[in-house]
Amino acid sequence: MQTSTLIIIGFLLLVLLYVWSIYNKLATTKVRIKEALSGIDVQLKRRVDLIPNLIETVKGYAKHEKEIFENVTKARSELLKAETPQEKAQSNNALSGALKSLFAISENYPNLKASQNFSELQQELSDTENKIAYSRQFYNGNVRDYNTTLVNFPSGFFGKLFGFKEEEFFEAEETEKEPVKVKF
Repeated sequence: MQTSTLIIIGFLLLVLLYVWSIYNKLATTKVRIKEALSGIDVQLKRRVDLIPNLIETVKGYAKHEKEIFENVTKARSELLKAETPQEKAQSNNALSGALKSLFAISENYPNLKASQNFSELQQELSDTENKIAYSRQFYNGNVRDYNTTLVNFPSGFFGKLFGFKEEEFFEAEETEKEPVKVKF
């Protein structure tokens, strides 16, 4: 009788340790997701901070392009207001489209393209875009690992029991997935 009691206690202890490890894994991955989203926010903020300087530089050369400046400014303010990963992704995509229009203007102004300040700002934005892409990739990798744990059995059962819910990916819109058309 005593041996069977020890076996039952040992089994319950193993189950308890397993559930504990699942909880810790999910909690740790959730923290990594928050960290990764924070990394995206840092890069988006950096991008948002560069835009007023870029607009002022372009304004000096292209005074009559008011609509494009307004679109960039509006997209920038929407990105600042975004809270969820989905809202941030949508706002980021809108800002990317507005910036493409702004850079298209530079093609019509050779003096602007030759401006060192404009070139430096363009390089900073390009660097920031690369960092945003890396941050999104890091975030989505953490979300993938977390969500995978939640859909697997038995970890998903215990995860949902503890109130863990699937996270959203930071996704590109369909327009961002289209190939860029270059015309000469």
